[in-house]
Amino acid sequence: MTDVGSQTREPMKKIERPSDLAINGAPPAFASPLHVGRPNIGSREAFMRRVGQILDDHWLTNNGPVVQEFEQRIAAFLGVKHCVAMCNGTIALEIAIRALGLKGEVIVPSWTFIATAHALHWQEITPVFADIDPHTHNLDPAAVRRMITPRTSGIIGVHLWGRAAPVDELQSIADEHGLKLMFDAAHAFGSSYRGRTIGCFGACEVLSFHATKAFNTMEGGAVVTNDDALAEAMRLMRNFGFSGYDNVIHPGTNGKMIEVCAAMGLANLDAFEGVVAVNRRNHAAYASALAGIPGVSLLAYDPDERNSHHYVVIEIDESTGVARDELIAALHAENVLARKYFWPGCHGMKPYRDLFPHAHLVLPVTERVASRVIVLPTGTGVAAAEISVIASIISERLQRS
Repeated sequence: MTDVGSQTREPMKKIERPSDLAINGAPPAFASPLHVGRPNIGSREAFMRRVGQILDDHWLTNNGPVVQEFEQRIAAFLGVKHCVAMCNGTIALEIAIRALGLKGEVIVPSWTFIATAHALHWQEITPVFADIDPHTHNLDPAAVRRMITPRTSGIIGVHLWGRAAPVDELQSIADEHGLKLMFDAAHAFGSSYRGRTIGCFGACEVLSFHATKAFNTMEGGAVVTNDDALAEAMRLMRNFGFSGYDNVIHPGTNGKMIEVCAAMGLANLDAFEGVVAVNRRNHAAYASALAGIPGVSLLAYDPDERNSHHYVVIEIDESTGVARDELIAALHAENVLARKYFWPGCHGMKPYRDLFPHAHLVLPVTERVASRVIVLPTGTGVAAAEISVIASIISERLQRS
């Protein structure tokens, strides 16, 4: 395992009174920004060695040996039969949806990254938004049942924040109604559900290896599955349907991962456990620093399950008297670039707010969570001393309201 450390920025000040806040005229706490999703990078030397070999081999794309090794390593890591590497997670979603033959309506959460809905809408499939559980932020099975119609062909569960969706309940609903079930596991690389690694549930699961994820290939994604026929179809579809040099036997597109991205993935896979260790330490530091601040709750991870701890998610209660966006503005003024994922929910973004103008009526929990969530910086670019200052910004802004 490659050791991964944190890069520390020395805070420029302590925050002990309102006049210390940048929104009140003081200089920012940090000279350079702390980002959510700053890329984790493993061994540069290991990556560059592989890049050198790629250049020497003159094999840059088209299912080269590095992509093949990457697929084998990922499949083994997750304990699944097939990993079909793709150029990004969105194309992976689109190809999985098409390979499964989804059509008509597919039930998804609105509280997810927009790509989950776009991958359906792009293929003239209607995303039907179901509400979420306020405690897990994942699909509420009861809400899913309410949204089933004769046009429903499937369900896409999302393992939000890397915490497993209600897998068994969703599978039961799918079996009962003859629906296909797949999962958007973009947040969940390395996570588990009841001791089993996420990647083996539903018909297939879709991974994102975007630069902002705990594990990245710079840009990339994959579909993992235990279904031989589904994997074969997706391998054809990601390469224009080619079987051999000149024989096209299936409709397809260009969804291939390139060799250099697979090289980054292999280097980062060796470093992944180190990244998780840093994230776990950071999450514990946030829990300690934020404890006792009224109106702030930190999303917890089940200690009995594996998780990358890549997302530090807090909710701001209305009782603070400070709107979530006001707190984000205070953090941004200090160069802490906190984010309000996934506000306002897919149903509040174009084109869905025009297509479904009354969706908010069936999404009360989504609406409430969307107005309260803040995601804070973590990863190998954030250290404990910086976390203490971030917490002091939050505390001072809320307690002096």
